[in-house]
Amino acid sequence: MFKSVTKQNSSAQKPDKNASTGIFDVPTRWEKLEREKKAARIHITFFAVLFALLFGWMCFFFTQTAIEDRVELFNNDYNKRDELLETRIRRGRIYASDAETVLAETTAELEENGTVTQTRTYPFERIYAHTVGYSLMGGSGLEEHFKYELLHSNVPLSDKVRCDNKKDADERLYPGNDLITTLDTVLQEACYEAMSNYEGAVIVTEPSTGRILAMVSKPDYDPNTIEQEWENLLSDNESGTLLNRVTQGLYPPGSTFKIVDCIDILQEDPDIVEDYSFTCTGVFESGGESIHCYEYEKHGEIDLKESFAESCNSSFANIGVNLISTDSMSATLKRLLFNQKLPYEMPYVRSSINMPDTLSTEGIMQMSIGQGTTSMTPLHLNMITSAVANSGVLMKPHLADELRDANGRTLKTYVPEEYGALMSASVAETISEFMRSVVTDGTAMSLKGRDYEAAGKTGSAEFDNNKSSHAWFTGFAPYDDPKICVTVLIEGKGMGSSYAVPVAGRIFDAYFAR
Repeated sequence: MFKSVTKQNSSAQKPDKNASTGIFDVPTRWEKLEREKKAARIHITFFAVLFALLFGWMCFFFTQTAIEDRVELFNNDYNKRDELLETRIRRGRIYASDAETVLAETTAELEENGTVTQTRTYPFERIYAHTVGYSLMGGSGLEEHFKYELLHSNVPLSDKVRCDNKKDADERLYPGNDLITTLDTVLQEACYEAMSNYEGAVIVTEPSTGRILAMVSKPDYDPNTIEQEWENLLSDNESGTLLNRVTQGLYPPGSTFKIVDCIDILQEDPDIVEDYSFTCTGVFESGGESIHCYEYEKHGEIDLKESFAESCNSSFANIGVNLISTDSMSATLKRLLFNQKLPYEMPYVRSSINMPDTLSTEGIMQMSIGQGTTSMTPLHLNMITSAVANSGVLMKPHLADELRDANGRTLKTYVPEEYGALMSASVAETISEFMRSVVTDGTAMSLKGRDYEAAGKTGSAEFDNNKSSHAWFTGFAPYDDPKICVTVLIEGKGMGSSYAVPVAGRIFDAYFAR
């Protein structure tokens, strides 16, 4: 046994036999060393290639991020590049939709020490305050959102060379890019004047494109003196002057929410228009809870269209409690973007609502008439109304039409974008008919008999224990071919028919008088 083991071991240690010479090759120490070096080189090469690929991917990732997110990086509070650019570039102009009316521009003055002082001026002062915004104190509105574009110059290199050769320091500034907005000067001024001394918000849009034609929030401020008034504006917590109420003001929608009720019930039961009947006694009771119509008015026997036109609280409380399913209503609310992100790029706050499956009978009744915990922005209500006017399809609201260099060359066109359908075309058509009946036979009859046919919905939304109300109107015109959509919110004034409708009427008149 010992011999066989020895023989086996000696056989395992034999060197390889060279097939051509028949001589066994015995590897030397140097050959072993070379083999080890070769293996090491292979490992080194592998890891070198691996790290090169990782480094290349990292460079690509950072470059891609820098390009795709250049605006966000530029606007970051820790990035001071905007301050550097303002010493070299004259901030571009902001124009109205006619590309001629200047809403914001920069003037430059040469100081005695050779430095250049830039001053941003706003020719219309308060009229475009919240929409155009201001460039100082952190910025707001279009000034802040399009800061990157306005503080970059895309004029040809030859023009920049000519600027470099100027002797005067202020003439050496490169001209920044100009922004053409969607804002209509006639409508903007009409909205501002119609609101007069009211506090609240107005937004006017084009349903077929999503272009925002006018946006007014009151109380307002003069952006020309924002730096001097800054501390006073910040300390004024009651009026919220700096707040853009169109996009950031949350209010109970009141009876304008009945648009949402009808969207849901029509999707659940298309035949309800013919089948529904309700006898209004001025009060509706269910589960020990009650709700009443305005000043306990008795509407008598009414169908769904009449319920909408007369804004019958009792009828819609009945619909909410007895006819609308919680699952369907929850799905409708999500589709209409409650508690969701809105397709709007500038700052806004989300509308909020408690879903029906979390509410008591009283909560369902309150939700059905736009009260309780429900709150909306005028922007959101306008978007739903625009979708109704546009056969159910929502176009993304936007404030920019075009970006140009200082020579007038187009750099970018902001084309209308479709968000999607919020409701079916048939539902939108029926809601439009209901909204038309509000003008012909309901709470907005002061809009009747004009050169255009308007459609809309009024609302009076209680917001405190004293039964104080916000006044709402949202609607569009012409009824059969909507061109504009108008949403008005007046704080603390009472009935929508008495306050918001006349404001909307003046805006419609200004549009169709042209």
